[in-house]
Amino acid sequence: MDLKSGYPFWPIKNGLIASYPRLDTDASCEVAIIGGGITGAIMADALSKAGIDAIVVDRRDIATGSTSASTALLQYEIDTPLVDLIDLIGRDHAVRSYLLCVEAIGKIERLIGTLDDDCGFERKQSLYLASRKRDVAGLRAEYEARRTYGIQLDYLERAQIEARYSFSAAGALYSAEAAQVDVYRFAHALFRAATNRGLRIYDRTQITAIEHTPNSVVLTTDGGCQIQARQVVIAAGFESQAYLKHKVGAFKSTYALISEPVAQFTGWEDQCLIWESARPYFYLRTTSDGRVIIGGEDDLFDNELSRDRRLNSKCKRLLKRFERMFPQIKLDVAYSWAGTFGETKDGLAYIGATEDFPHGYFALGYGGNGITYSMIAADIISDLLQGKPNSDAEIFRFDR
Repeated sequence: MDLKSGYPFWPIKNGLIASYPRLDTDASCEVAIIGGGITGAIMADALSKAGIDAIVVDRRDIATGSTSASTALLQYEIDTPLVDLIDLIGRDHAVRSYLLCVEAIGKIERLIGTLDDDCGFERKQSLYLASRKRDVAGLRAEYEARRTYGIQLDYLERAQIEARYSFSAAGALYSAEAAQVDVYRFAHALFRAATNRGLRIYDRTQITAIEHTPNSVVLTTDGGCQIQARQVVIAAGFESQAYLKHKVGAFKSTYALISEPVAQFTGWEDQCLIWESARPYFYLRTTSDGRVIIGGEDDLFDNELSRDRRLNSKCKRLLKRFERMFPQIKLDVAYSWAGTFGETKDGLAYIGATEDFPHGYFALGYGGNGITYSMIAADIISDLLQGKPNSDAEIFRFDR
């Protein structure tokens, strides 16, 4: 599957940060990680710190799949509101999943602090708008639920929104727990650190066959080489469905653009992350060099050609929406792109083992929280691989 099209900004800005060899000989390891994007990078970091001998393989250049197209808003909010998630999966698991996402943002910040690159990480506030007047009651209930379970946020009335910004909305949630990052640099910085601990990385190496033996898994590459591993972690994003017998999510297409640098953010002085209660939702962020990223207009994925034909018209609609909200900010579009992502029925990731794939674990960060879910997945799977219990695995299990 072609996961993206157009001109995602991060690889253009940063260039080819590092290159890795193709696998040209047989190899063995404790754990093979399939996927060299941000999920694989966070996983490799965790396993290398635990002293686990691991190999990463990716059929593309490292971090050039979905990771390169990510708009990289780091939010604790799951696509399913907390009040709805409680009804779907129960209070304890719903609340814990939200708190895990809050914790994940802090863990990402601390992890980046140990790397040789700040990865464009910035703490931000998040503004969640009522798209329609009828959404206000739901936002108020969401505000009360989050406050009840220890999440700090404010509720903004229409007058407060209008006093701070150049647009209006019937209500909004204003959260302090949010951030943004250059996810392409983040993945490469993690891989640099992990290779210094012994991680082996092979890109442009496609796995064409997988054989499950009683005690191991044997991966065969397109070059005829084999990797024998005790366990496998599938961190291949939305392409992970190919390793599963049962469908676990719905594929969607999303569209994004990034502007040239902006001199002033009149009407958006705090440069908070912005998103909304409508589904699909419109979302905004800025970058450390003063650009604006706009995303949304999601629709059902049918095929890459249809998705790509819609890119121009979708981005025009995104830009018009921005212009209505911020009439004093003039944008020149620098790049635009489309990508494919997955959604689950409850908005939660799938993390852990499944009978579909012996000797394997999956880290499927479907939905809008892919990076924070990757952090959670690394903690859970690292524990499971070391034989340690992790009670949070129950929340994200495949048979929930």
